[in-house]
Amino acid sequence: MTEKQKAKIVTPLSTRFRGYLPVVLDIETAGFNSETDAILEISAVMLGMDDREHLIPEETHTYHVQPFEGANLNEASLKFTGINPHHPLRIAHPEKDVFSDMFKHIRKKMKAEGCNRAILVAHNAHFDHGFIRAATERHKLKRNPFHPFSSLDTVSLSALSLGQTVLARACEAAGLEFDNEQAHSAKYDAEKTADLFCHIVNHWKNLGGWP
Repeated sequence: MTEKQKAKIVTPLSTRFRGYLPVVLDIETAGFNSETDAILEISAVMLGMDDREHLIPEETHTYHVQPFEGANLNEASLKFTGINPHHPLRIAHPEKDVFSDMFKHIRKKMKAEGCNRAILVAHNAHFDHGFIRAATERHKLKRNPFHPFSSLDTVSLSALSLGQTVLARACEAAGLEFDNEQAHSAKYDAEKTADLFCHIVNHWKNLGGWP
């Protein structure tokens, strides 16, 4: 065994998902096309484990994002989310700066937990994953911490364990509060998705599905 191997940090979280750090994300956009439509908000919830080795949300990083140059703003999407990207009091940052800062926080958490890579957790994860990849390529960002194609989708997990696929209904079935008035903001949806993911993983553990 090398000195580097001896020095590697091993935590319960680093062994739970095969060396991956689960990071719960929600992205609010101005459309469905990751190549052309603007990212308006993004929120990342870092997870940890308590003394019982139950998964818990630890901290949330939320950003308002300036549409990239030439980005499409679909009016129907803006109406659905209620986000006004031109509001004078909206404190937003360039997309490149947002992703660079978020990736920095994720890599710091990976190092602290001894994880090799991050894995995206989201409700309809394919959607969020596409926008992350597009932004990373658009700004030629290096060291994207996320696995390039694997993800953990709470839609599938909720369908299996709770018989629901809609976030609000899955939370209700899990006994978690859900406020529809706060829904469709990146911070609220990411934190509720994190609560739901932790509930499902911990319930599986309590049933004997994980040591």
